[in-house]
Amino acid sequence: MSVGQVLLAATPALPAVGAAVVALLPAAADRGARVVGTIFAAVTFLASLLLYADRHAPSGSPVPGSAPSGPVRPWHELDLAWVPGLDLRFHLGVDGLSYPLVVLTALLTLLCCGYTLWHVPGTPREGFAASGAGRGRTLVALLLVVEVGILGTFLALDLVLFFVFFEIVLLPMYAVIAGWGGTAEPAEADPEPGRTPGPAPADARRSTPQQAAARKFALYTLFGSVLLLVGVLTVVTAAGTADIVALTGGAGLGRGTQLTAFTLLALAFAVKSPLWPLHSWLPDAHTQAPTVGSVILAGVLLKMGTYGLIRVAVGVAPEGARWAAPVLGVLAVAAIVVGSLVCLAQDELKRLIAYSSVGHMGFVLLGIATLTATGIQAALIGNIAHGVITGLLFFLAGAVKDRTHTGALAELGGLRETAPRLAGLLGFAAVASLGLPGLAGFWGEAFAVVAALERGGAFWTVLGVLAATGGALTAAYLLRLLRRVTHGRPAPRVARLTPELAGAELAAWSPLVLLALAIGLVPALVLGIAGEPVRSLLEALP
Repeated sequence: MSVGQVLLAATPALPAVGAAVVALLPAAADRGARVVGTIFAAVTFLASLLLYADRHAPSGSPVPGSAPSGPVRPWHELDLAWVPGLDLRFHLGVDGLSYPLVVLTALLTLLCCGYTLWHVPGTPREGFAASGAGRGRTLVALLLVVEVGILGTFLALDLVLFFVFFEIVLLPMYAVIAGWGGTAEPAEADPEPGRTPGPAPADARRSTPQQAAARKFALYTLFGSVLLLVGVLTVVTAAGTADIVALTGGAGLGRGTQLTAFTLLALAFAVKSPLWPLHSWLPDAHTQAPTVGSVILAGVLLKMGTYGLIRVAVGVAPEGARWAAPVLGVLAVAAIVVGSLVCLAQDELKRLIAYSSVGHMGFVLLGIATLTATGIQAALIGNIAHGVITGLLFFLAGAVKDRTHTGALAELGGLRETAPRLAGLLGFAAVASLGLPGLAGFWGEAFAVVAALERGGAFWTVLGVLAATGGALTAAYLLRLLRRVTHGRPAPRVARLTPELAGAELAAWSPLVLLALAIGLVPALVLGIAGEPVRSLLEALP
C-alpha cells in the first residue's frame, strides 16, 4: 500500500478506534477519556491534511475496468474485496470534491472534542446513562462514531458502502440530542426524606423536548434512508455494479432507470440536507441539541445530503438531473425566500440560526440545479462556508445560552455592554453568514445567483432575481438578530455577565474565524482543488 492509501484507510479508522478506546475506559476516568478522544480526533485531522500533501504520490492500482482519465479521478484509492459473494467492495477515494469536506469534518470534530475538555453538557437523561459518571466520555465516543460515518460518506466510492456509512450517523446523533440536549434542570427535592424515589413514569420520560426532537430527527432520517436504499438497489440492479467511478455519467443505465433513481436519491438527500419542504426536523433538533451536537449537525452532517446530491444523484443519474433541474431550481428559491421570511419571525436564537440553514442550503441547491461549472463550484464553496460560519454561530449561541440560560431574543438585549468580546464575535459571524464580500459566505451565494443568470432564459433569470432578493432578506434577519441581541440596554439576564472569554472557547472559535476570513479572501483554497473534478463530472454528463 502507498502512503496515500494508508492515510485514506486511517482517516475513518482512527476515530473508530478512538471511539472504542474511549468507551472501554472506566467511567471514573472521565476527563482522561475525553483527553484520549481529543487526541484521536487530532490525529485524524492530521491524517486528513496529509491526504492533500501526498496527493501527487502513486495511489495504487486503478479501479478494475476504469480508465485513469475517467470522470472521477481520485488522488488516492483503496479498493479491497469486502463481501466477495455479493461482489461488494470496500472502495474509498478522495478528490477535490470530497477533500474540503473531509478536512472540515475532522476539524469540527476536533474542536468539539476539545470543547468537552472545558464544558460537558448536563447529565444524560435516563435511558442513556445510569448516572452522571462518565457522561463526557460517552459524549466524546458518540462524536467520534458520528465522525466515522460522515468521513466514510465523503470517501466512499461504492454505493453500498456509501449507504452503510450514511446510516452510521443516525443512532449516535439521536443519542447526542436525546441524552445531552435541552437544558439540565436541578434535581427536585424528595418530599419525603429517607424515601427512595421510584422511576419516572414512562410518559414523563417520553415527553421531554430533547427526546421528542431526537425522535423526529430519527423518523425523518429513517424515511430518507428507505428512499436511499431503494435508489441504490435500483441503480445496482440495473447496472450490475455499485462502483461510483464506473457509474458516473450514467453508464449502463437507461433513461427510465435514471429518472426513477434520481427521484429516489434526490428525495433521500433532501431529507438529510435538509431541503425545503422536508426541513421541519431541523429547527427542533438544533434547538434541543447540545452545543457540540449543533456544531456537528450544521457544520458537516447536513453536507452529507448536498454532497450525495452532487456525487451520487447527479453523477450516477445525469439524465434524471437534467429532467428535474427546473423543479430543483424552484424548490431552491422557495427554500431561500421561505427560510428567510421564517427567520424574520423567529424569537429564539438557536432556532433562528437553524432556519437560516434552510435558506443557505437553498443557495447550494440552486447552484447544483443549474448543472453548470459555476453552479457546482458555488455549491461546493457554499457547503464549506456554511459549515465554517454556522458552526461558529452555534458555538457562540451555545456560549450565550450557557451564560444567560435562555435563548429568547427578548431577554438577550445589550450583550455588547456587558460581554463586548462575545458580542463582537457574534457580529462577525452574523455578517459572514449574510454574505458580506471578503468573508466566506459571499462566494457561494453570489456564484449561485450568477450561475442561474448564466444559464439564461426567462425561467432561470427569474430564479436568479428571486434568489438575490432572498439574499437581501438574509441580511435583514441577521441584522435584526444583532440589533435585538447586542444593542440596547442590557436585559436582566445579560446585565450580570462578565466580559471574559475562556481560553477553551477562544481555542475552539479562533480556527473558524480565521477560516471564514481565509476562504473569503482566498476562495481558491476551495475552488482551486475542486475545479478539475467539477469539469470532469460535467464532461461526463450527456
